[in-house]
Amino acid sequence: MLFESFMFSGLELKNRLVRSATYEKRADEDGFVTEGLLEFYDELAAGGVGLIITGFAMVHPSGRAVPKMLSVHSERYVESLRQLTRRVHERGGLIALQIAHGGRQSPPLLLGGAPPMAPSAVIDTSTGVTPREMTGEEIWQIIDAFGDAARRARDAEFDAVQIHGAHGYLVSSFLSPHTNTRDDYWGGDEERRFHFLEEVYESIRENAGDSFPVLIKLNGDDLLPGGLHPEDSLRIALRLQALGIDGIEISGGMRESPIKTIRPKILKPAEEAYFRETGGLFKKHLQVPVILTGGMRSRAVMEDVLRKKEADLIGMSRPLIREPGLPGKMLQTGKEKGDCISCNRCMNFLRIDRVKCLDLLAGGKDKKAS
Repeated sequence: MLFESFMFSGLELKNRLVRSATYEKRADEDGFVTEGLLEFYDELAAGGVGLIITGFAMVHPSGRAVPKMLSVHSERYVESLRQLTRRVHERGGLIALQIAHGGRQSPPLLLGGAPPMAPSAVIDTSTGVTPREMTGEEIWQIIDAFGDAARRARDAEFDAVQIHGAHGYLVSSFLSPHTNTRDDYWGGDEERRFHFLEEVYESIRENAGDSFPVLIKLNGDDLLPGGLHPEDSLRIALRLQALGIDGIEISGGMRESPIKTIRPKILKPAEEAYFRETGGLFKKHLQVPVILTGGMRSRAVMEDVLRKKEADLIGMSRPLIREPGLPGKMLQTGKEKGDCISCNRCMNFLRIDRVKCLDLLAGGKDKKAS
């Protein structure tokens, strides 16, 4: 099943493998595409993955989450981004732009010292930073920014956009009762916490059109007390399906969650696909395609997930950092498992010049220690 084509929303994927959005740290300081970024995606597209989802692109300067982050918050980025889509399309690939606002997880250092903004002033215990509560005017400004970003993505010839609604960033923090303690149109109960995402989705449709594919990355579980659990997230997914969302990717966790989103030491098949139970729950109740991420390295595990109807598509991140050509190797040579050892050093964003496999650069000598 893994290498069967898959069709949804007018997109024909040559297989069921999706490169899950991964920050690259390869844009320039202003968020423009660089030659290094083009080469990075050229290699991914040549590697044979069915759909590439980019690292998150900033929709508004108040949402800068990391250095050298792709940007789409102004018209001046469209031509730069078009270079990226054309490079991928020349390789026969498909590419979606992930659009995001960092919200409470935007470091003050990247905001000129200003505190980040969020639905509510709930401290991020992982950093000790307390964001400021957004005003109604600011909320509508960011909603408009998501819509404008999607239109620019369409104009830059992306095949789709993906809303980053997971991992504690702004959309995620509006959805979660842990981070949204408002008592107005934007919070107070489950329905009102959904309003921000609903308005973002409608803004995207108004700006990019009804035929442009819109996906979302969603926390199946916030993995912390007082946060979203799978049954809560399923209700969000059902609301999105009713609105017309084209696909839902399942992930989980926030920066402060005790169980990390990017789990280390995934060395055995039994440790892979750690969100598969949530995937099965979503698949049981949803008709829209479900993408499942979370520690998958082995073809047998991926095939098992698809066969058991726990997902329609398989998302991978770290294995494709180490081996961008892994899909082609699995198809052409029968390779059964990626070489990624889940040491997570590629995720140490602030200490490395760009996201890359450090174990590979060291010749794999750290495999036993990691």
